[in-house]
Amino acid sequence: MRTSGFDPILAEIIGRRLRIVTVFVIFFIAILISRLWFLQIIKGPMYRVKSENNRIHLQSIPPFRGLIMDRNGELLVDNRPSYDLYVIPEDIKDPEELLLKLRPLISLDPAQSEGFLKKIKTGRSFNPVLLKKNMSREELAVIEVNRFNLPGVFPEPSSQRNYIYDTFASHIIGYLGEIDERQLKSGKYMRNRQGDLIGQYGIEGIWQNELNGRSGGRQVEVDAVGRKLRTISEKPPVPGYNIYLTIDKGLQLIAEESLKGKTGAIVALDPNNGEVLALASSPVFEPKKFVTGIKQEEWNTLRTSKESPLQNRAIRGQYPPGSIYKIIVALAGLEEGVIDPKEELYCPGYYKLGDHTFGCWKKGGHGSVNLHNAIRESCDVYFYRTGRKLGIDKIAHYSRMFGLGRKIGIDLDNEEAGLIPDSNWKKRRFGVAWQQGETLSCAIGQSYVNVTPVQMASMISIVFNGGLIYKPRVVKMVVSDESKIIQIAPEQPEKIDIKSENIEIVKQALIAVVNDPKGTGKNARVNGVTVAGKTGTAQVINLKKAKSLTIEGEIPEEYKDHGWFVAIAPAVDPKIAIAVLIEHGESGSGAAAPVAGKLISHYLKK
Repeated sequence: MRTSGFDPILAEIIGRRLRIVTVFVIFFIAILISRLWFLQIIKGPMYRVKSENNRIHLQSIPPFRGLIMDRNGELLVDNRPSYDLYVIPEDIKDPEELLLKLRPLISLDPAQSEGFLKKIKTGRSFNPVLLKKNMSREELAVIEVNRFNLPGVFPEPSSQRNYIYDTFASHIIGYLGEIDERQLKSGKYMRNRQGDLIGQYGIEGIWQNELNGRSGGRQVEVDAVGRKLRTISEKPPVPGYNIYLTIDKGLQLIAEESLKGKTGAIVALDPNNGEVLALASSPVFEPKKFVTGIKQEEWNTLRTSKESPLQNRAIRGQYPPGSIYKIIVALAGLEEGVIDPKEELYCPGYYKLGDHTFGCWKKGGHGSVNLHNAIRESCDVYFYRTGRKLGIDKIAHYSRMFGLGRKIGIDLDNEEAGLIPDSNWKKRRFGVAWQQGETLSCAIGQSYVNVTPVQMASMISIVFNGGLIYKPRVVKMVVSDESKIIQIAPEQPEKIDIKSENIEIVKQALIAVVNDPKGTGKNARVNGVTVAGKTGTAQVINLKKAKSLTIEGEIPEEYKDHGWFVAIAPAVDPKIAIAVLIEHGESGSGAAAPVAGKLISHYLKK
């Protein structure tokens, strides 16, 4: 007979198992609680940011870059609507895979793609990274259609710089380029971010902060694939300041047209305040190529080209001035009393110094000439004699008085100073003494003497404006976003210390250069206007070497002389001063003087 009751052994077994299960349950609950604590307390802020960024995107609104206009308000550079393609790194799993998806849809430059991958690795995960600038309308439409398959990818409206006249004034206006790592770290571009185009050269670069404006921004709610649902808030951008240049569009166009197919430079100034009316350098470059993304091979070609299209020859080109330098030597001779303007000297076509013979450009000679005739007909022998009497140090002194041998201070980048030699310079440079024969060559603007076209335009201005040295400038005024006008006034000019009667003697001779039948500059004449000027021919190599290099009686192009002409008009109460330099133009009278006449005629008769 069985007796009923609770089996203690079984109860012990069940109790032990319950305790083990309870321990396991408590253990797993503890793990779950600790994990929840870790995710919500320790990692909570991070995941909160991720959650918000999955829902809300912060988009920068780029400002419209300031406009650039000529002195009369004619538009030269503006902006046109564009779209850029950005990617948020946090929203994409594999950048390489994304590029594979995009390549059949839009054109992607390999260099841009490499830069994009580099930025993805180094940038912050929520900061948009630029993938492609200036998408076409067709590319924008394709991206919009495929947005569902392209999470993290979004187009953003922007503006593209529009250079209305292509290569017009390219060496003044300059170009844009993508901001680099060094520039971002410099602290000079606080309003810019990675991928932005900033001014790298010319007015675009010098006035970058003013032209740039200030970015706006918006908070946009998006869905899981980055499609915009609504705009939460928006701060509009502030457009950049507008800049008015001193140049005259019509005059600049004529200057550039005159240099087409040639290498050289033209500078036109207002002699009464230093404003640059035209500044042309040839060959030119296209600023718009930098906006749309210049390819590496194109950039290398621009940088290494023998023609140096990026070089602004008007302010960086350094050339022997040739016979236009005789203006300085004549004034120095008068001031120092080594010239009697009425005294006549005989020019047989050469001048002997020791065993060396220095030739005049006119082989048969000019016969008896005084200072007036020597300038009018550009007699070398007269100035060999004058230079020898003065000596190189006095010639250098008067040259520097006119601002030669130093940067003249134009408001553009990378101006060169040229070179005015003296005896101390040669001792420092070569360790040997100055020779008299070198003085003779310098007296006619050859040998070591080097000047820039802008210096020569300034020099002729000084002779005719009462001896005032103005710093040339290309910016006339700046207009802020609040329409506040910031006028750029000329700085207080320097005054040269030369007697007015001596300047008048030289001025009359320069008028004769153009208006007298025997003058070398008659090709610059303008009906109804009294033009004054001076021709110059600058040797590239010496005559003996040039003759040895002739091929079938012709000197190769690169060894032909440069042609110079400086001019001012009207000679009384002048309004425009011009320097024209045509590389390998052979003759200032034939190559450069007609160009100056055309510019003067246009500007004064307009």
